[in-house]
Amino acid sequence: MMTRRELLGAAAVACTGFGATRQVLQQLDYGQVQIDPGPLQTQFEQTHALLMSLDEDSLLRPFRIREGMPAPGRDLGGWYDADGFAPACTFGQWVSALARYYAATHDSATRQKVARLVRAYAATVEPGGKVYIHNRFPAYLYDKTVCGLIDAHQFAGDPLALPTLRRATDAALPYLPPKAMPHRDTPVLHHEDFTEHCWDESYTLPENQFIAWQRTGDPRHRALAQRFLFNDEYFDPLSRNENVLPGRHAYSHVNCLSSAAMAYLVLGDDKYLRAARNGFGFVQAQSFATGGWGPDEHFVPPGSGKLGDSLASQHASFETPCGAYGHFKITRYLLRITRDSRYGDSMERVLYNTVLGAKPLQPDGRAFYYSDYTFQGRKTYHPDKWPCCSGTLPQVAADYRVSPYLRDKDDLYVNLYIPSSVKWNGRSLRQTTAYPASDSIRLALTTPSPATFSIFLRIPEWTRSPRVTVGGAPDSRALTPGAFAEIRREWKTGDRIELELPRPRRLEPVDAQHPNVVALLEGPLVLMAVGGVPSQLTRADLLRGNAALTLKPFAQIQDEPYSTYIRVAS
Repeated sequence: MMTRRELLGAAAVACTGFGATRQVLQQLDYGQVQIDPGPLQTQFEQTHALLMSLDEDSLLRPFRIREGMPAPGRDLGGWYDADGFAPACTFGQWVSALARYYAATHDSATRQKVARLVRAYAATVEPGGKVYIHNRFPAYLYDKTVCGLIDAHQFAGDPLALPTLRRATDAALPYLPPKAMPHRDTPVLHHEDFTEHCWDESYTLPENQFIAWQRTGDPRHRALAQRFLFNDEYFDPLSRNENVLPGRHAYSHVNCLSSAAMAYLVLGDDKYLRAARNGFGFVQAQSFATGGWGPDEHFVPPGSGKLGDSLASQHASFETPCGAYGHFKITRYLLRITRDSRYGDSMERVLYNTVLGAKPLQPDGRAFYYSDYTFQGRKTYHPDKWPCCSGTLPQVAADYRVSPYLRDKDDLYVNLYIPSSVKWNGRSLRQTTAYPASDSIRLALTTPSPATFSIFLRIPEWTRSPRVTVGGAPDSRALTPGAFAEIRREWKTGDRIELELPRPRRLEPVDAQHPNVVALLEGPLVLMAVGGVPSQLTRADLLRGNAALTLKPFAQIQDEPYSTYIRVAS
């Protein structure tokens, strides 16, 4: 465990990247935000309940079998089994999610389950690290385990989590590659040499290693983080604004950008911030209108038209829970560092048009994986049980509590407009809205005594002529789309803010090579065509609403066929 001196030293070093620049925005605790009943809270509760229902012996079975221990319970099947595609790959993510659920709800049964899982896992950890032998994903499995253990300590207060992390690191080290290895697409079969790490994602390790170092003070984690920074092939060219995304595995390389953000926060090297910002900019430049990216799990060359070409037959368009989890993380990092509200716009677009419409995770391991952007798209489950998206969906649903609001000392930033309430510094703010189905957002403040501070409102880049009323009086300030609007005054209990964000309809082509293949957006929502699409539609037909066309947002679509993009007359 860290001494107090080590903890203070780690905290000081973690802030050296900012020097005299302004402080990074702070993330609130999971328990400071409450979300009202609605789609976000439903997904939160569904995933929480499912993880609580999972049999613990079955969860530990792959570890116990691989370590040669008695292994009660049943095989979960699919990817998760001891001889599956990625044995126990989601265990650490589920422990992480449960710890975050406890932090949000303070449910004692959740904390007890975290404690039992940590202890049961600790009993399987031995120096030989047998779980990593003939495993396609040693770095991936170790990374998720690290995430679960540091979250069990941080958010559920588990005293055994950090000692278990030390032992788990000892066991994993012999099986990690010497540096960040490129992701290869050549499948690694069981009879082949696993030292090549063809499928593994070692370049995503630094984010959690930096966090583990900050929380433990163990210098090995900082050394591992620096060892696996993907500099030569990825961060260095990205920092020079060179687009090296085409052909790369999409989700893991977006996830890797969070390692660049953490490297900037810890090491203070501007190269990593440039890499994170430029890399994410390249992702946005080839994103679908939904905010999703990566047809067939890969980035395409810019200007190739392959994004539009994929609509003909590529049903695997976006790894929805995994991609959304990675997208939320990097946009949260960049928003906190830069205070650029457009990262909140991007997060919002992905929320409403991808992960919030994911089919619920099922107790038998069926998981929603891909968003289908073809002209006859459907929502389906992945053919294999317990794929990677079954691990990230619970995590991203838990993180709904830390994405709507950020703070800077006394000041509060409102990032997402969802029915919710937030407490900070003894104050509370209540948000009431039907957004994004409505233009109106109402905020009501409670404070123990009058105080002067700022409330920042994200004004989406797509809105036109936004308006704000403070205390019942129209505010004359200009609201700039694509920026935060600061309202600074002396606040008292009962003060209200009313914000109007008009949601104009607009069309976005899938890419420059397919200008007549467009998506219809209303505010942050993509309105998708359900059922048949009339022929010879014009742009005007879409913008004013064609009576023969049924339109729904992604979250309201069930099993009916839909089309994200519509062909219009040239």
